[in-house]
Amino acid sequence: MTVGIFTSCSEISKKVDDKLNKLRDKAEQLDSIVNKKVDQVTELDSLINLEGGKIKKLYSLINKTSSKLDSIANEKMNSLKKFTN
Repeated sequence: MTVGIFTSCSEISKKVDDKLNKLRDKAEQLDSIVNKKVDQVTELDSLINLEGGKIKKLYSLINKTSSKLDSIANEKMNSLKKFTN
């Protein structure tokens, strides 16, 4: 009877170990997937920051160009007003 109980406990222990190993493997797989996704988010964030900087430079260039064009147009308009007066 003792041998039967010992054998039964040994089998249960083996099943528990197998289940724990499977659970650990799945946890490691999930951890790997999460790490990959975090890396992708970090790369995307870096790309967004880079492109955001480019957009700011482009916006600044557009504003400068617009100001210069406005200045040139105002000069021409003033010259035209003087000419017509």
